Amino acid sequence: MKSAAEKRCDLSMDIVNNYTLLCDFYELTMANGYYKTGYKDKICYFDMFFRNNPDNGGFAIACGLDQVIEYIQNLNFSNEDIAFLRSKNCFDEGFLEYLKTFKFTGDIYAVPEGTVVFPNEPMITVRAKAIEAQIIETFILLTVNHQSLIATKANRIVRSSKGRPVMEFGARRAQGSAASVLGARAAYIGGCAGTSCTLAEKMYTVPAGGTMAHSWVQMFDTEYDAFYAYASTYPDNCTLLVDTYNVLKSGVPNAIKVFKELGITKCAIRLDSGDITYLSKKARAMLDEAGMINCKIVASNSLDEYIIRDIIIQGASLDSFGVGERLITSESDPVFGGVYKLVAVEDSNRNVIPKIKISENPTKITTPHFKKVYRIYCEDMKKAEADLICVYDEVIDTSKPLTIFDPDYTWKKKTFENFTVKELLVPVFKNGICVYDRPSVKAIRKYCEKQIYEQWEEVKRFENPHNYYVDLSEKLWNIKYQMLNKD
Repeated sequence: MKSAAEKRCDLSMDIVNNYTLLCDFYELTMANGYYKTGYKDKICYFDMFFRNNPDNGGFAIACGLDQVIEYIQNLNFSNEDIAFLRSKNCFDEGFLEYLKTFKFTGDIYAVPEGTVVFPNEPMITVRAKAIEAQIIETFILLTVNHQSLIATKANRIVRSSKGRPVMEFGARRAQGSAASVLGARAAYIGGCAGTSCTLAEKMYTVPAGGTMAHSWVQMFDTEYDAFYAYASTYPDNCTLLVDTYNVLKSGVPNAIKVFKELGITKCAIRLDSGDITYLSKKARAMLDEAGMINCKIVASNSLDEYIIRDIIIQGASLDSFGVGERLITSESDPVFGGVYKLVAVEDSNRNVIPKIKISENPTKITTPHFKKVYRIYCEDMKKAEADLICVYDEVIDTSKPLTIFDPDYTWKKKTFENFTVKELLVPVFKNGICVYDRPSVKAIRKYCEKQIYEQWEEVKRFENPHNYYVDLSEKLWNIKYQMLNKD
């Protein structure tokens, strides 16, 4: 007979390894309803998309697809799950029997991780039986929302540093253990050089690094003793935290003294408080005067893209940054706002029937139908010009001029003549089988860099960025507005 503590431990391990019940309860009540009303095998289409760019920026970065793939591949209801659902006394016994052999058998299309994405265009499209499509909603949203948010924030911060490496330092400030590890993964994809989170390197090969905290300095009788002990332990890559007591009066002088005594040349000091601009300038002068021109200066302390941008403009003498809570929580705009909406169903003859959600709030009106998204490039394929959302069976003929128009202000048009296009959504699952070649995190990061390069500088502004156009094809626009105007 297991003790209560042992039972809690078993339950905890089950939760860690099985996320099937990590869904909103209404997904299950709706699934039960579909089963009882004969809709369980109804083929439907759901789009996952978002409505606004975080921080009012010019774009977002898609992230989290790999965890969605893992979830789909491991999706199953254990005996314990079914027993729990039975205890709720609201599910049909036939439905519970159905869940015993449940697995995802549908299709999923998605933009690859690291892709630059824009509001109202599908990031993920699910084609599946109604129950299957419904049950996976919550996990898709929580995973893609979180990682896309952090990847986007990280990229803003990295761009503000003007080529200086940025380390993600937020492990202890993240909203939970998963957010810490997966946030580090997303931050790396977004451009960070590495993380303080050790587990992120073990699980996702994100380079982990770190040096010391103020407690190390306080542990010793003197700051000098603390520095000497640390530098002796790590002579080949030594960074000393110089603000425990007084940066300019003791921290920097003691660091210089220890570096010289031990003959350490590959070294750095870290500033974690005070006026970073002023202290970095003074510290740089002191280091240079001592002949330590190669000693780097690292800054941390509640940084974000705006602070980093400002201190660089002010002439701060810094070589890299460590950014914690404002990155890992995306403190300035902590909700990505992705949604998951029904856009089509299939009839008995497998014809795709578009569906639309109408709202008095125009921003919440959905774009119906099974869709594809084209990205339009100028002839040299270097810069993205616009995205065009089309019906799934539309093909763009690049040998002919292409005219696009604003879906709200239809008189605003643009014609492309020498252009190329790229489909953004790629097959991930077909008939429940993963057909996607899952790239490494490093490969995703490199792909993300290329995606950022493809955007015009005007789109990358922090304030009042250029509005990148995401338009509807004429065919899709007509379908949408016919449905809106139906009596």
